Amino acid sequence: MKKSFIFAFLFLINVSSFSQNKFGNPEVDPIQIQKTFTDWSVYQSKKIMLSRDFTALDSSSKEISKETFLDQLANGNFIPVRLKSDEAIYVYKLFKIQPKTDTSIKATINQIGFDAYKNYKMEGTAFPKFSFKDLNGNLVTNESMKGKIIVIKCWYIHCTPCIREFPQVNKLTEEYKDRKDIVFMSLAEDSPEQLKTFLARKPLSYSVIPDMKEYMNEALQLNSFPTHFILNKEGMIAKVLPNFESLEVALEKESKL
Repeated sequence: MKKSFIFAFLFLINVSSFSQNKFGNPEVDPIQIQKTFTDWSVYQSKKIMLSRDFTALDSSSKEISKETFLDQLANGNFIPVRLKSDEAIYVYKLFKIQPKTDTSIKATINQIGFDAYKNYKMEGTAFPKFSFKDLNGNLVTNESMKGKIIVIKCWYIHCTPCIREFPQVNKLTEEYKDRKDIVFMSLAEDSPEQLKTFLARKPLSYSVIPDMKEYMNEALQLNSFPTHFILNKEGMIAKVLPNFESLEVALEKESKL
């Protein structure tokens, strides 16, 4: 009986070890990056891209769904850490937040997790009905955009991160200028007059649709800016993304489908 127990115990240890080795070790010390809010914030901003496709592991290295992983971040007591892997492969594992960790780290992770979870649940659903006129008077509707991939940037004039990525998104439109089946448009909170004055100084290559605050608040229920949408050719939401870095990767993938 004792030998059977020892054998079972050793077997479980080996299985756990195999699971960890299969996915690699953490690329940073999960305890060390909890020392200060700055340590965590710098790591998170550069390494944690929750809108991307990734393999999700719980705190015991068991593979779980992306939905469960994001729910744990939104409502649990965990930080996500990337495991060592090839540059194009993302594996994230949950690690317990230490008792003495700055409470602002947990609060920030819960908010990031909540936003990522909400965005993830929108993917695969139909984009709300729309009939917009851009600053040049062109009418854009769900029907007129059928058969095209639509890239949508949601923003407003006084959103610093929104404006900071203008050069990058402008470059992206240039890269896809020969793809007639890809359309770039943006929804802005501001009035036509405000936008025309602002865009004269800070050009944006997307078509710009003004007065979209109510639509973004009610139809899209956005509480974070910028937010990017990629709609597939059937008008379904393929991806909801919080920044240019994630957008660039997702659009490359969608454009090849």
